[in-house]
Amino acid sequence: MREDVHSSNTLVFFVNGLKVEDAAVDPECSLLVYLRRKLRLCGTKLGCGEGGCGACTVMLSKYCPDSGQVRHYSMNACLTPVASMHGLAVTTVEGIGSSKTRLHAVQERLAKAHGSQCGFCTPGIVMSMYTLLRNNPQPTMAQLDEYFTGGES
Repeated sequence: MREDVHSSNTLVFFVNGLKVEDAAVDPECSLLVYLRRKLRLCGTKLGCGEGGCGACTVMLSKYCPDSGQVRHYSMNACLTPVASMHGLAVTTVEGIGSSKTRLHAVQERLAKAHGSQCGFCTPGIVMSMYTLLRNNPQPTMAQLDEYFTGGES
């Protein structure tokens, strides 16, 4: 980032592969509010606002210089300050597929198996499964159980 183009106070991160730059981000704004209000990505839902329901789950991707690999994490967007996203990549449910383009395999299988209830928490479930599969393409049943109870694969 060149200093003559952007001030050092500019937030720079990626959402669904697109670069986001914001020099006037509210430090108290959550990632969830930023996604929904500023970027108009409303697939990420506000449920409990306390990180318990998972309706706001997104995938955060981060390069780990120690391993030389990109690591993916499920995050509660309602609890995550958008200002902490600097240099990171965020993937929302809109970023993995849609009925207008093409559904991701996770979305398609959930729909075909009638896995959605009211649909409110479904994007969070989809993003948790998507993140797990990005880190471990062939998880065991024990890893699935651990991951969906808040553990990490």
